[in-house]
Parts: sequence; C-alpha cells; structure tokens
Amino acid sequence: MASLLWRAVPLVCHQTRFNVVRCISTSQQLPTNKTPPGGKKSLEKPGIKNVVLVEGARTPFLMSQTNYKDLMANDLMRHALLSVVRKAGIKKELVDYIIVGTVIQEVRTSNIAREAALAAGFSDKTPAHTVTQACISSNQSVNTAMNLLATGHCEVAIAGGVDYMSDVPIRLSRPMRKLMLSANKAKSLGKKVGLLMKLRPKYFVPELPAVAEFSTNETMGESGDRLAASFGISRREQDEFALRSHTLADKATKGGSLEDLTPLTVPGTELPVARDNGIRVSTLEQMAKLKPAFIRPNGTVTAANASFLVCGNILYSKLLYK
Repeated sequence: MASLLWRAVPLVCHQTRFNVVRCISTSQQLPTNKTPPGGKKSLEKPGIKNVVLVEGARTPFLMSQTNYKDLMANDLMRHALLSVVRKAGIKKELVDYIIVGTVIQEVRTSNIAREAALAAGFSDKTPAHTVTQACISSNQSVNTAMNLLATGHCEVAIAGGVDYMSDVPIRLSRPMRKLMLSANKAKSLGKKVGLLMKLRPKYFVPELPAVAEFSTNETMGESGDRLAASFGISRREQDEFALRSHTLADKATKGGSLEDLTPLTVPGTELPVARDNGIRVSTLEQMAKLKPAFIRPNGTVTAANASFLVCGNILYSKLLYK
C-alpha cells in the first residue's frame, strides 16, 4: 500500500521545501506557481484549509506466497514510510501524524501504523493509528488524515495502507482455545487430566481466515457479482475493463512511468524486487473460458477480471496550506 505526506505551511515555505506537487496517478509534475489547465488556483474555502498531496511511494504489488512470503506487513510499511519521506525530502520530525489502513491484521502488530513508524525511526512522540474498513481501509486512512489537516489538528500527515496475504493469522478452533485457557487455571493434576480427557479430534481443525463480512458471511467477490447484476454490467464488460487495466499497467511498467514504486530488497536475496508480478495481459477469448469464481454457475466475476490476493503497500505525503 502507500504513504502520503501533508503539511500546513505558508505557500512560500511549501515552495521552498517542495519544488513540485506530484500527481500520483500519472506521475506528472505540476509547478506549484502555475494553475493546471482548466483547474483552480486553490481549493481553499472560507474557514477550511487547503490540503495538498505532496508525494507518494509504494512497494511493488506481489501475489501472495511469492517474493514477500518470509516478510511481515510491518516490513513492507516500514520501507514505504522511509521511501516517502526520502522522496519528499523532509525530516521525520516534521511529520505530525501517521495513519495506516489494513484489512487482515497480524496480532503482534495490530496497530501497524505505530509499529512501522517506530521501526522506520520516527519519534515515539509522533501519534500513529490503524484503521480498517474492508477494501477501502487505505482510502479511509487518507480521508482521516485530510480531516485532521483541514481542521488544524496537524500540519503534516502520512496516510496509506498495507496488506499481507502470505501469512494470515490461522487460529485454533474455539473449543480448543477454551480448553487451553481452562488448563491455565487448573491447579491440580487431576483437573488437568480431566481437561485432557475432553479433547476431541475435531478440536484440532483450525479456523482459517475468510475475507467475508461477519454479519452476512458474504465475500467481496460475491458482493461484486451482486453489484454487477444490479447495475446490468455484463461479463464481457468486466473482462474488457480488466484487460484494459492489465494492458495499461504493463505499458506503464515497461515505459518506466510508475515513479511511485520503490524497489525493495528482501533479506537473503541479491536483486531487489522492482516490479509488480500480478500483471497478466491476456485476450478476451482466453478470459471468456474461465468459470465464475464466486456465484456459480451464473456469476460474472472470475479469476481474470477480479483482483488477486496481494502483498504490498502504498503511502502518500500530504501538505496543508494555511
């Protein structure tokens, strides 16, 4: 996922510290003293400060169980935090707040924003918190940072997100957990033996994590299928959109346009990971052969037009004009 850095400073100070405002989606650089064609000189409104995106950085997005399989999400976020402040050319001490979004959390680093910030060398006095809102967790972190900036709670913020699907938490079954917790309280040998006698083979079956809502037990793929049906989006249209996306990503990669990507060297390897490995340029004919992945037999979301399970992160730097 990615990091964003923002700051509330006079315009002249912004121009001194940052020569350009970067458009992350296209890597296009816009001089801060010029108005983009057809754009506004400022988005500032009475009583509301002007929030500006300064810089972005991300690790390569990789399919799960590939090059990142021996790392942790904390490692990826640490790399992105270091990369975004380096690219923005600011000191860590200037950052007032760090927010990170994530979906499936590692228990040991549940507040990954804080843990990654400390690992990256940020001050322990810099507040950092983690948000989760399914697949828009990183978007929510960005919105939260913008609100903190606009309301004057801070002047510089980093926001983004990270997810790591190569080592998701797998729990013991609930009956096994209850038995183990009871064993901790058992004082006598007789009570411990009694608990041991309650063990059943089914207790050893683990609970695998599911990317599904607790209340509906519905996965994002199933929601996508229902949404496509509600709006009349055909399988062909989804395949065309996915093919366009992968084709453009492949073109941008080969053309060196992904300037927000920062290579990451995995410990124990010589060459850094320097590109996304989930880009697959196919054909509509090949994509049409795949069966529905979620709702069968009439679903329209497939392995070809859906996103893959990914490990990676992205961060953005934000600036706030006074």
